[in-house]
Amino acid sequence: MIDRAGPAGERHATTLSLSLDMKAAARQIRTAGGGIRGGAAVLRQEMNTLVAALRSADLAPSAWLTCGQIAVILRSAYDPAVAATLERHGELGQNLATAGPVAVNESWNRLRTDSAHHAVLWISEWPRSMVYPGFLAPIFLSNSIQRSFSLLCTPMRSDQAARDIRKKKTEYISDAAQRQKIGQIEDASQTAEYHDVLQQEADLTAGHGVLRYTGLISVSATTNDDLDAAVAAIEQAAIQASCETRLLVGQQAQAFTAAALPLCRIV
Repeated sequence: MIDRAGPAGERHATTLSLSLDMKAAARQIRTAGGGIRGGAAVLRQEMNTLVAALRSADLAPSAWLTCGQIAVILRSAYDPAVAATLERHGELGQNLATAGPVAVNESWNRLRTDSAHHAVLWISEWPRSMVYPGFLAPIFLSNSIQRSFSLLCTPMRSDQAARDIRKKKTEYISDAAQRQKIGQIEDASQTAEYHDVLQQEADLTAGHGVLRYTGLISVSATTNDDLDAAVAAIEQAAIQASCETRLLVGQQAQAFTAAALPLCRIV
């Protein structure tokens, strides 16, 4: 009975990572003392702010991960076969110096590490209509597939965000005038995109920040055939979630670092 029920059991883990852009936060770093010490102080302040925000949202975050816990996550990502052993023995694998893979072989659309084959998908299109909060459930709850979903939120400077919004408004108004000139009817998707631009402008004017979102899905399997089947299943699940995915080619190693490792790497 346990053997039959085994493949249906899954373990889900959620982590939040922060990274500090030393150039963008130069003024705050100088105020905090400058250098690495000032950067660490600014980052520690952001960490405390994030924990307070999570608790105000009725979430119970754990303590920040130690170097040993991060090493176990890194080792498990590259070598999934040893993940269960590392979890059972708390003293093993907690050395960052040995947390990396023994070998990596990158091909055009695949990445092979110690005990697994990996492929990374990029969410190229998000839902264009209103969706419920759990719209990504088909991707997260695909049975018997080892995957890692990373949502990278990159803040944009206010002046840069304002320029991008003005550019989008100008392009839309010009396109609308051209369509009206040639007698072309405006469709619902174009109207929705324009309303989205106006909403972003209103949020920016109200003092809210603008973020650039990047979604990456790392899929892992023990063989190439199993990986092909898992990627096809995730692509189908993404369609059910009203998303479009594209298999990244020529950059699988870099994409795997951003998608499967909790390092908050900028893409």
